[in-house]
Amino acid sequence: MSTLQVILNVALLLACVGILVIMNKKHVKFSNRVFAGLGLGIALGLGLQLFYGIDSEILAKTTSWYNIIGTGYVKLLQMVAMPLVFISILIAFTKMTIGKNFGKMAALILAILIGTTAVSAAVGILSATIFDLDATQIMQGDAETERGAYIEEKTTGMTAPDLPTQIIELFPANPFLDLTGARSTSTIAVVIFAAFLGFAYLRVARKDGEMAATIKKGIDAVHALVMGVVTIVLRLTPYGILAIMARTVATSDFGAIYNLGKFVIASYVALIIMFLVHLLIISLSGLNPFTYLKKSLETLLFAFTSRSSAGTLPMNIKTQTGRLGVPEGIANFAGSFGLSIGQNGCAGVYPAMLAIMIAPTVGINPLDPVFIITVIAVVAISSFGVAGVGGGATFAAILVLSALHLPVALAGILISIEPLIDMGRTALNVSGSMTAGVTTARVTKELDTEIYNNKAVSAQVSDL
Repeated sequence: MSTLQVILNVALLLACVGILVIMNKKHVKFSNRVFAGLGLGIALGLGLQLFYGIDSEILAKTTSWYNIIGTGYVKLLQMVAMPLVFISILIAFTKMTIGKNFGKMAALILAILIGTTAVSAAVGILSATIFDLDATQIMQGDAETERGAYIEEKTTGMTAPDLPTQIIELFPANPFLDLTGARSTSTIAVVIFAAFLGFAYLRVARKDGEMAATIKKGIDAVHALVMGVVTIVLRLTPYGILAIMARTVATSDFGAIYNLGKFVIASYVALIIMFLVHLLIISLSGLNPFTYLKKSLETLLFAFTSRSSAGTLPMNIKTQTGRLGVPEGIANFAGSFGLSIGQNGCAGVYPAMLAIMIAPTVGINPLDPVFIITVIAVVAISSFGVAGVGGGATFAAILVLSALHLPVALAGILISIEPLIDMGRTALNVSGSMTAGVTTARVTKELDTEIYNNKAVSAQVSDL
């Protein structure tokens, strides 16, 4: 009987997939299909949990089948992440005009990404303080304890003894190893390797234009191939989100989520404040923030539902170039650097809030000005190399908590609400990189303001 019930549950998922396939054949807008998958997944997950109960063996077997689509989709995103980061950085160099603005452009993008991460850490600290978040007040179940043990185990060999050693770890001794994502700092190492190749291309371009043209043609060909793979993976997003949400909702402990509701609210308050900071930066650069909001909304919603900054990169770049008037070189730099440096949500707000929550457990006053300044500084420095696919926030939290000598295992207390807050964090990460691109283009006077201000411009960023 149980096998028959599992088969029936899988059939329900496939029926939902069929609905999404029909919507695709009727050319329903991609973002609408993503939200349809989200809604169907939530409804299916709620139905399964209400019918079977969270501890049901049938539900466990069902979700393992759902993982073929859900976890399979996540693995495909992880598959394209490194090649995408590598080729996006490299092609950015081929699209840059060699001149005095080059160094200024790179410095501005990095300054905005790292600066906004420091601000996001301060906002996270403020929100955690206002909501009086304290890890000692949260009850831990078996899942949280198990997650805490896993995080402790993961820290082994992951953190360097001092800052100079941490910086050295960022460099790619073997770039081909880093392209596999083998190290915790592989993402930033790939960025550095791609940047070296980019500078080498610029040297060739100065000395031998014909050879540079040949190299550029090869890079363009590889970029087209990688983007083709990315497009295929992104087309699977509605189905992936359907299965992920069905599994997540079906296996969620709503009692635990209710107990951690204050953290969820505090997190989203901090995320919203930081998004308003992004709009303020856009406004201070002399641009209409509401235009930015309107033209970037589709991409931000995709980031929210997919929970992958790397998966959103193609749409991120298309939005910047096609809707916001950012040159391709700047858009590629901002989008790609934003995957591994200065993620405002995952590497800024989240670890800072955790530090403030966990500090009382070891007798540290979270309101001590020295401690607060230390947290902000550590968060900003540790934001280098946080991967843009699921798990980046956990990695950032491990780095920050370890550097502050706080118990990393307590990060496991939030496992039950992780997917819920990760959606908002990912959207903020993407907004941070787009803000860096738009602001940099504006400051360097390379922004096409006609495209930015033209309400009729509606480039298809999700023609999938």
